[in-house]
Amino acid sequence: MERIGKYEIRRPLGAGATSSVHLAWDPFAGREVAIKRIHPEILRDPQRGHVYRHLLMNEAALAGKLIHPHIVRTFDAHVDDEDAWIVMEHVGGGTLADFCTPGALLPFDRLIEIIFKCTRALDYAFRRGITHRDIKPANILLTDRDGQDIKVSDFGSAFDAGSDSTQIASVGSPSYMSPQQVRQMPLDQQTDIYSLGVVMYQLLTGRLPFEADNQFSLLYSIAHDEAPAPASIRPDIPDALEAIVRRAIDRDLDRRYRSWPDFAHDLACAFRNRAAASIHSPIPDAEKFQTLRRLTFFRSFSDVELWEVIGLSRWSRVQPGTVVIREGEPGDHFCFLAAGEARVRKRGRLLNLLSEGECFGEMSLFAAGGSVRSASVEAVTALETIRIDAQALNRASDATRMHFYQGFLEVLATRLSLANSRIAGI
Repeated sequence: MERIGKYEIRRPLGAGATSSVHLAWDPFAGREVAIKRIHPEILRDPQRGHVYRHLLMNEAALAGKLIHPHIVRTFDAHVDDEDAWIVMEHVGGGTLADFCTPGALLPFDRLIEIIFKCTRALDYAFRRGITHRDIKPANILLTDRDGQDIKVSDFGSAFDAGSDSTQIASVGSPSYMSPQQVRQMPLDQQTDIYSLGVVMYQLLTGRLPFEADNQFSLLYSIAHDEAPAPASIRPDIPDALEAIVRRAIDRDLDRRYRSWPDFAHDLACAFRNRAAASIHSPIPDAEKFQTLRRLTFFRSFSDVELWEVIGLSRWSRVQPGTVVIREGEPGDHFCFLAAGEARVRKRGRLLNLLSEGECFGEMSLFAAGGSVRSASVEAVTALETIRIDAQALNRASDATRMHFYQGFLEVLATRLSLANSRIAGI
């Protein structure tokens, strides 16, 4: 059996001009991995060998620094004069490069969700001092062919503000470079915002904003020209998406998005405006994330923990008059109101009104062997509810569970204080 280091090679996944990628088995961790290996002839070239060893080591150095559900994990690496490879999480759904031609474009909603998740992953990286510098469709992987979960890959070209090592200049893929990158100016998150904007432009239209016969002409156009309006290529592009992509790829830094949260906010708004919709339409992850981020209960949760909450929760739209929890019935889950108002009744008597951000049913977590509901919760208006089963919470990470229990203690303290105030006023 062919091996690379301790890893058993299963089959090739692809090859490019400088490297090949293999599906392999890690017998110690018991999992499939992807191994990117630099071609031997590249390593033997004095100049290119130095560059690609450096890029691979740069990517490996970030292994423990970028732990995020939408960033590919790096597990291992090996670099010497004869061989160089890196071991990564295997992501099997292909790349966004498969959806960049006019005949293979994604639905708008799926596209928005993918780009939104990219903005959150790259914001997470930037807050840790990392600027990617090579965002392109081939470096955005899909976890499955038909879904919208993604993972950003290939941080070999990244600039690490916290590293003492020398950074290689003039890296990146020319078609996706920002005007600032073309001019070799100091770079920050706005260069990656531009590159992701180019990816979004290509996913919307099936073509790049700038195309030329040679690299010099291409770079000149990026630095000096205005890209054609996306709607001039594809007239059915919604106005909101047109505005977002044009702002993302604006040559002027003062007009381009200054931060990832600004970019993400406009994407989430575009989603909400499109979604209005039916009570039965699914709630997209981008909207879920933005909802959790604004709710007071989740203010201390990190981005990574919010994505974990999204993964373990069930979201529903509920019509007015629906009984969400019924008095006397057993239950082992709790809920939050993401939107709307509900009333709490016990034996027909009104106890409380619940509004956006409030939780109910959480006492089921603290009752041994399950819980019987002590009151009913009924929708006054249309609701958006977030349901989390006790068993799902038990599977969550320690940090996420800790934040939940801290939040519930605050809720309990607030309710006791209100109860005391009411009793004192009697």
